[in-house]
Amino acid sequence: MDDNVADPGAPGPAKGGVPLTACLSLSHDLFAPPSSLYKRFQDVRRFTAELCAPLIPEDFVLQSMPEASPTRWHLAHTAWFFETFFLPKAMPAYRPYHPHYNYLFNSYYHGAGPQFSRAQRGLLSRPSVSEVFAYRDYVDWQMNVFLQEASAEDHDPSLSTILELGLHHEQQHQELILTDLKHAFSCNPLCPIYHKDTSTSEARPTAPMGWMRFGEGLYDIGHAGDEFCFDHERPRHSTWVPSFQLATRLVTNAEFAEFLDDDGYRRPELWLSDGWTLAQQEGWNAPLYWRRHDDGWRHFTLSGLREVAPDEPVCHVSFYEADAYARWAEARLPTEAEWEVASESVDVAGNFVENGRFHPGPAGDTETRPWALPMLQQMFGDAWEWTASSYAPYPGYRPAEGVLGEYNGKFMCNQFVLRGGSCVTPASHIRRTYRNFFPPAARWQFTGIRLAR
Repeated sequence: MDDNVADPGAPGPAKGGVPLTACLSLSHDLFAPPSSLYKRFQDVRRFTAELCAPLIPEDFVLQSMPEASPTRWHLAHTAWFFETFFLPKAMPAYRPYHPHYNYLFNSYYHGAGPQFSRAQRGLLSRPSVSEVFAYRDYVDWQMNVFLQEASAEDHDPSLSTILELGLHHEQQHQELILTDLKHAFSCNPLCPIYHKDTSTSEARPTAPMGWMRFGEGLYDIGHAGDEFCFDHERPRHSTWVPSFQLATRLVTNAEFAEFLDDDGYRRPELWLSDGWTLAQQEGWNAPLYWRRHDDGWRHFTLSGLREVAPDEPVCHVSFYEADAYARWAEARLPTEAEWEVASESVDVAGNFVENGRFHPGPAGDTETRPWALPMLQQMFGDAWEWTASSYAPYPGYRPAEGVLGEYNGKFMCNQFVLRGGSCVTPASHIRRTYRNFFPPAARWQFTGIRLAR
């Protein structure tokens, strides 16, 4: 092993490193097992490894576009997060695993130092995949030592907040591992299969598009309470929302195909100017991953190339495509305030990554319950839902102090808000106040459409 690399051999301390007793100067009762945070740390880190189980070494190094990252980088970066923001604060004598990893695996935290070019992450043949897993093992070992053996004396209360943030950060990268892999695999003419879908659910008709009406009023928007949230979900504030209607489910592939058949990609009057220009430059004529075959449309999925199922939600569309479709359908996209108001009427439940399908599913058939009132379906899971709202700070917003303040606030420009999570979002990661955000041209995320009017 390189002399500049800490020895991850457990259970002893790093070779030439610091005795464990000297590392345990800060602690918190929340960390002592069997605390919820300790268990969450174990569960989240284990699930990341489980998502990587179907991969071969060559899969870990793929980077198919500048916006995506190799799986290996995601694995190293999520270890880097704990090594950079948690361990030095919990263990003042903590010794980093490798002197160059702070540069290689820092994403965008300028306060933490310079970063290797995002667009060139796929050029790094070293460290190897096995070395990255060794890095994760080292960080996990140090984290577990602290979380299991720390006492309540001289604790730093901020550590629990940093740990919770780190866990949600890793869950974001769990989602990115799947979305980035899907894009990379789609570039391979062999159409690799990440996960063989063995579900045998019977096809059923999708509920017809319905509408739920919500009255005008002054509504409280944003996160309240002591539970974890990102800083940009606060402060909770009052917003006047005019009366509106929200579609009871997501737009389906069959409905979006009608837009295609009506020359929706060739009608500039339906498109925002930037979107029209981009669609022409990039040759868009269907959602990302759709491919025309003699027998109809097929699309690439994490289970390989499949026929486009008419009743599943349309997915992998940009904000520009969602907005153009809404205009064609004589509707619009909801604002994020409207979406959050409407979400109060349903539980935070749906088709998330834990279901193991990794693909959006159709809405239920409400016609089997003719006595039932219209109800919102698919508000959570299946596909992220574009809103008409630019990603901007709430009134009175303040980013977190220090380097972690770079997490969200500095991206509040040229982005649109998405709500609700997708089929590759962890269920314990999502909230009704969760604000995702992407540039309007982004298509590789599991993004779909819900209409409003």
